[in-house]
This record gives sequence, C-alpha cells and structure tokens, in this order.
Amino acid sequence: GNLLKQGFEVMVWNRDSSKCAELVSAGAKQASSAEECVKSCDITFAMLADPAAASAVVFGPGGVLAGMGTGKGYVDMSTVDPTTSAKICEAVTGAGGRFLEAPVSGSKKPAIDGQLVILAAGDESLYKESLPAFEVMGKKSFYLGATGAGANMKLVVNMVMGSMMGAFCEGMALAEKAGLEQSALLEVLSLGAITNPMFTLKGPSVMARTFPPAFPLKHQQKDMRLALALGDDLNQPLPVAAAANETYKQAKALGFGDNDFASVYNATNPK
Repeated sequence: GNLLKQGFEVMVWNRDSSKCAELVSAGAKQASSAEECVKSCDITFAMLADPAAASAVVFGPGGVLAGMGTGKGYVDMSTVDPTTSAKICEAVTGAGGRFLEAPVSGSKKPAIDGQLVILAAGDESLYKESLPAFEVMGKKSFYLGATGAGANMKLVVNMVMGSMMGAFCEGMALAEKAGLEQSALLEVLSLGAITNPMFTLKGPSVMARTFPPAFPLKHQQKDMRLALALGDDLNQPLPVAAAANETYKQAKALGFGDNDFASVYNATNPK
C-alpha cells in the first residue's frame, strides 16, 4: 500500500486471492500466479509465513522459477532458515535471476507506517536497486553480506524478542500473584535501564488479556524453533531461548497460536 501511495507501479499476488482486493482497489494490478507476477516485474518482493510456504511459492507449479529470467530480481522478505534461503538463492540464480533475502524486523503497525527494519543479504546490485522501495517500506535498511546473513540476523533478533517477552510475562504473572499492581510494575520498568517500547506496547494487552494479532504467536514460536536449530548447528548453547520456546509451544497447544505473541502470558498465568 505504501508503494502505491508513493507512485510505484505494483502488481500483487497472494495464495488467497481475496487478500489482494484492497490493494487492487488502491491501484495495483493483480496477477493470476506467482509466475505471472515474476514475468511481469523487474523486481518481485515476496513475504511468506514460513520456510514451507516460501519454498512452495518458488518451486511449485506456476511458481517463481517458472517466471524467472535473466536479470530479474527476487527479494524474499520471509523469515526462513539459512538453508531454505540458500536453496531458493541457488534456484533463482540458476535460472538467470538475482536473489536477495530481506527479512524484516517489525510487525503489522510498523509495516503499515513504513517503519520496518530491513535485514538484507545476497546480490548487492539488487539491494541497491531495491533501496527506493525499501525506503518506502522501512525506516532503515542493512546490507549484511552473503546470502544467509539476513536470515541469521532475523532469527537472532526474534529469538531475543521472544525470550524478552517470555520473561516479561513471567514478571507480570509473578507481580499479580504477589499482590502487586501490574500497572505499577510497568511504570517501574519504564523508568529503569530495561525500559523498551515492547513492554510499553504489550503491557496493557497483558493486563487486559486481549491479544489482537500484530505478530501471531505461532510465527514467534516458529522463529524460536529456527533460532534454536541454528544454535544446534553452530554448537551455541541457548538455554534461555530454549526455555522460552517451551512456553510458546504450551501457549500454542492451548489454542493461542493465532493470537499476538504476547498471549504467551496465557501459558505463564492460566486463568
């Protein structure tokens, strides 16, 4: 939507075609397949839910590879593991295209406001050509080097975020059990060294136990899982993240996967 507002010519495609309606009404053209989208555009930006979806859109029938050609650019903004990113990169470049991974830090509201942080890696010429679009979508873009670096950075960032939210929810639960006002805890935290926008933003939701999905819990748990797998590959101990992941898994099992990731509080402090 922000690209359209800034005068970019945009073609859209979604696995659920109904999700394109709002953008089409704002002036975008709608493709019938990922293949058509790639064939019609010099640069294609993709954002899928997980590694399986990202791979299916590239390798499946009517997919990205079917439309790829010499010099075309494919920018994958999905959060995936480095292995998946490398496979997509190999396929795209093998078909004559250029590949850039560019996962983002930020959820629904930063996306709407054009305030994402973009973590790019891969083809540097494609990064430079994508910058005008990145400047509309985000507040800061990083070029991190070879393919895999962007995926790794995103997993580290989301692992830290998930662990912080887990600890925050435990603190809110403990405060309540100890007879303390959760609002007082929020204010104390806001005045100290660990103040941060996430606690300020999510604190009221935790207090009210209302969790409209800005970043669904199922995606946060997926990112924790991928980060822990990266740690296994590199022999890096991650005990805090591993413990937090178990709480996200519990919350998902309780049926909160489609709620905001702050709903991990429901596993920490069941009703």
